[in-house]
Amino acid sequence: MDLDIPVVLLIFNRPELTKKVFNIVANVKPRQLFIVADGPLKSGDIRLCEEARCIVNLINWDCEFKINFSDTNLGCCRRVSSGLDWVFSQVEEAIILEDDCVPDPSFFSFCQSLLNYYRHDERVWVISGNNFQNGQWRGDGSYYFSRYNHCWGWATWRRAWQNFQHELDSWPKLKDSGLLKSVLLDPVEYKYWSNIFERLYLENKPDSWAYRWTYSCWINNALSILPNVNLVSNIGFGENSTHTADPDSHLANIPAKELRGIIHPPFLIRDEKADQYTFDHTFNGIELRRSNRLFFRLRRKVLNLLSI
Repeated sequence: MDLDIPVVLLIFNRPELTKKVFNIVANVKPRQLFIVADGPLKSGDIRLCEEARCIVNLINWDCEFKINFSDTNLGCCRRVSSGLDWVFSQVEEAIILEDDCVPDPSFFSFCQSLLNYYRHDERVWVISGNNFQNGQWRGDGSYYFSRYNHCWGWATWRRAWQNFQHELDSWPKLKDSGLLKSVLLDPVEYKYWSNIFERLYLENKPDSWAYRWTYSCWINNALSILPNVNLVSNIGFGENSTHTADPDSHLANIPAKELRGIIHPPFLIRDEKADQYTFDHTFNGIELRRSNRLFFRLRRKVLNLLSI
């Protein structure tokens, strides 16, 4: 297929992984390709960064391609966010892949179709290629709506990305208002995400654009589209990864499958049950609840002993 939607490839210092993703992109021949690269963090990265950037020499189809290569290391957050700012200063919509996210070819047609379908629906901000429901089909369509904007292969519009919060300046006011509790009804989930946003605000850690993008989506009550089969496999887990170091993670190397055709769900309503499953099984909610219960049991025993 010749893909009409621009594709963005985010790369760093993993040339072998980069080439695997590029080969899939080359098969769909996007008419516009943006390549965003971070600079070397240490001396050992110099050669690897250069090798990764050499993929531009492999572009052999009729394609308008643009590069945004940083001479210095900006870090994950600044490099991705500044790179996407650059992209969306030029185009209205794009499909975005990192150097370790290998999509099934149907991912591109899925994104292209839904970028067109929801282009003017400002309730929808993200089209993701990820499904972490362990085979559970949600609803009657090929996809469902979620609060979770999984970003291992995704697409969005300028109208959404222009709301990206580089700084979480509004976090203290949101925290004090208690409004986040009306979004996250589960107290364990609320505490989990509040701790993340608090640390981002106070310490600027972790160096993650993705958490900031989640915050940006949530404060605007935005919906994400998640497919009912997993369309993108993250093959980058391991010691050379920035945020996915555990090679034994249950999220590593989930096979990418084909999604044939698209059936739109009858209602544009978030699937609360699916989101609860995501928190429990993707963000470790089950273990957090177990730890909470253990804490309160121990606390109760201590109080009982003190009252004797």
